[in-house]
Amino acid sequence: MGWLDKIMGRGKKAAGDAMNRPGMREEGRHQEAAGMADERASEHEDVAQAERQREATERAEQDM
Repeated sequence: MGWLDKIMGRGKKAAGDAMNRPGMREEGRHQEAAGMADERASEHEDVAQAERQREATERAEQDM
């Protein structure tokens, strides 16, 4: 769940800033980055799946 990691990461960054805890801020930054990476990977997987489906449909039409 990339969006949840992004939100939680932002919260940790803000809490780390407010409490002057650099470790918590860094943890939040990393968690937010991981969430963003998960979202990008999911988008690419969706595109790849659509392309596989398109290819399968074209192949099936050619076999008719």
